[in-house]
Amino acid sequence: MKIKILKKGPYEITNDVPLHNDIIVADEAGISTKWQKGKQYDVSGSPTYHVCRCGRSSHKPFCDGTHVHRQFNDEEQPVQDAMRFYRGEKYDLEDHEQYCASLRFCDRAPRAWNAAIFSGRDDNDKIAVQECGDCLSGRLVLKDKNGNAVEPKLPKEIGLVQDIPAGCRGPLAVKGGIELEGATGTKYKVRNRMTLCRCGESSNMPFCDTSHRSCPHMRGSDENEPNE
Repeated sequence: MKIKILKKGPYEITNDVPLHNDIIVADEAGISTKWQKGKQYDVSGSPTYHVCRCGRSSHKPFCDGTHVHRQFNDEEQPVQDAMRFYRGEKYDLEDHEQYCASLRFCDRAPRAWNAAIFSGRDDNDKIAVQECGDCLSGRLVLKDKNGNAVEPKLPKEIGLVQDIPAGCRGPLAVKGGIELEGATGTKYKVRNRMTLCRCGESSNMPFCDTSHRSCPHMRGSDENEPNE
């Protein structure tokens, strides 16, 4: 399974990668609490399909060729990993802030950072594992004391983030270690969790930088689009 970024074009996805909507469920305070799987797209009969990257397709989430007539930020940026490291009692935490997609699963008390630092207490251990695992951008990576990542076992699939609490479509949530190749042939590090921009406005291409939250063309939900 592979994702190829086409120059000034969409994401080309090959080898039957499952595609569905991933809906953020929030509490009354607007804090994300869990993921809910939404509509499943029928892509099984198409070994290759194309997902919109400019954010302006009239047939979201799929490309309809609109990018040919619209300018969007296509420039891929060098990966600069300014990782912050937090040492806890039972777990350690890596914070790769440049991957943040503002999914807000880390806003639950006592927040992933505090839970990890004060790990060793049962409640905090559970919170740290859950909040880091729900961070589909891969910003937060929990490690045990042997340096092994404490990661959820995710199937190889793509989720179209539906940020219902914020009233907008979000990035592509790529799960399970799917290969990503840039427009010029760059082979990105294979990661269990990552979020790719699909609003065409990120300054951290190809990754999401939360720009979708202020894009008029990303308002609404893919739940209301045709299931094809």
